[in-house]
Amino acid sequence: MNPSRRLFLQQSAAVSLASLLPFRSAFGETSMPIGVQLYTVQDELKKDAAATLQALAKIGYREVESFPLQNITAAQMRTLLNDAGLKCPSAHLFFGMGDTAQLLDQANALGAHYAVSSVLLPVTITGMDLPKMRDMIKAYTLDDYKKIAAKANEIGAQAQKAGLQYAYHNHNFEFRDFGGHTGYEILLKETDPKLMKFELDCGWMVTSGNNPIDYFTKYPGRYPLMHAKDFPADTPVNTTSGVDPSHRPTEIGRGHIDFKPIIAAAEKSGLQHIFVEQDPPIEGMTSLEAVAVSYNALRPLV
Repeated sequence: MNPSRRLFLQQSAAVSLASLLPFRSAFGETSMPIGVQLYTVQDELKKDAAATLQALAKIGYREVESFPLQNITAAQMRTLLNDAGLKCPSAHLFFGMGDTAQLLDQANALGAHYAVSSVLLPVTITGMDLPKMRDMIKAYTLDDYKKIAAKANEIGAQAQKAGLQYAYHNHNFEFRDFGGHTGYEILLKETDPKLMKFELDCGWMVTSGNNPIDYFTKYPGRYPLMHAKDFPADTPVNTTSGVDPSHRPTEIGRGHIDFKPIIAAAEKSGLQHIFVEQDPPIEGMTSLEAVAVSYNALRPLV
């Protein structure tokens, strides 16, 4: 089977799953469109970006969150998004691994308002060296998180000058206990709320043993962005799998996380955008099928 035919069949299956959902046709659009982090569908995106974005729109998604672009410019991606009727309010970028001004230019070219670090290191490195990054993260100290907070404030100030809002996305390693304190606590306390917002990844936070509701309630206004991510019920509480993934996320509704009270607390806290994310590799189905399952489970809750 040629790649184009295979992709067509995958997209058709995803759309078929979405057709099972009655909520959108019955009640119309809600105040908060559901988005998807494009990292989840990166393989399909590389094969045929235009067809993949069209498939996401047919599932029901109205927004996407970008991840660092490959083999396509931000301007080209924005054209494809416009053609599919999708908006990109948030962009994940590798801050600290390239020129900050150029990264912010990419966010603006995509039409994004939020420029987000999926991870931020205490020092600047050249290029995407995953083994080096993992080793650095494993060796983090509280002083490293203080350096990250200072760096985040600098990026946030530069982002504001570019007309953007900087934000930080958590994994579970930020919640490692350092004698009663965590790195995430440092980031919350030592960053300027005006310069840095947070994107709360529910899956990673729950996996770390923490409750997203507590953070949405305690820090209103700091969480305009959220990742809806689910994990299987047998996933152990840990603060390491975000670095060396030993347990994989699953589709929304097929894991153990109860999103209804989380979303209710998030909306009260000032949530503006929610993005489905399922870190690949995805087993048992294509990524387009997976995000269709997650959309169907999440739609009645938002």
